[in-house]
Amino acid sequence: MDAETLIATRRALHGVAELLLAGPQYRASGTIRLRVEPGGFGTVADPPVLVDGDHLVRGGLRLALAGASYADIGARAGLDAGAPAGLYHDGSGAAPDDPVHLDPEAAAYLASCFAAGDTALRELDPAQTPVLWPEHFDLGIVLDSVNFGVSAGDSFIAEPYAYVGPHDFDGSAVRYRPPFWNAPFGAAVPVRELPGAVLGRFFAHARGVTTWRPS
Repeated sequence: MDAETLIATRRALHGVAELLLAGPQYRASGTIRLRVEPGGFGTVADPPVLVDGDHLVRGGLRLALAGASYADIGARAGLDAGAPAGLYHDGSGAAPDDPVHLDPEAAAYLASCFAAGDTALRELDPAQTPVLWPEHFDLGIVLDSVNFGVSAGDSFIAEPYAYVGPHDFDGSAVRYRPPFWNAPFGAAVPVRELPGAVLGRFFAHARGVTTWRPS
């Protein structure tokens, strides 16, 4: 798939996560946390809603996302489409009346990146359940004051990427110098460069570095 298709689909699914899952869930249950599900992602509380590939699933309803507006899809699913109010200033930028433009192949690729990230993060810390946050559309955990996660892509890297962000990150410190530490917040590598178990090793290596302290 081309980069423009991937970016458009990522933005569309970000809007779905924010307007059709996190927003209604926050208004009903007081949380914006989402979770990775087979083929996509879903809510963690009421109302129970899933994204499976390029479809929204609620109960017995399975609604195609492409072509309709967020508001139309929400109305058909019995959801009040809209972002969580007053919690953050960034987000998808999508409005309820905007049409959803996405590609099934790109949606499946993004789902596979989140699934790989979910597996790797659970291996890194089995005690935690990774959270898919709707603000930046990224999956993550915090361990030993370090953010570990997978972003669907953004203005920094347009494609899905794994990241590590130590809370005390200082690019001038010896242990945080390149080439591993290559981002303003820490380290970032496109998921396509971390196939299979390599993604887990990326996180494990970063944890080893961030927990080391010179004597």
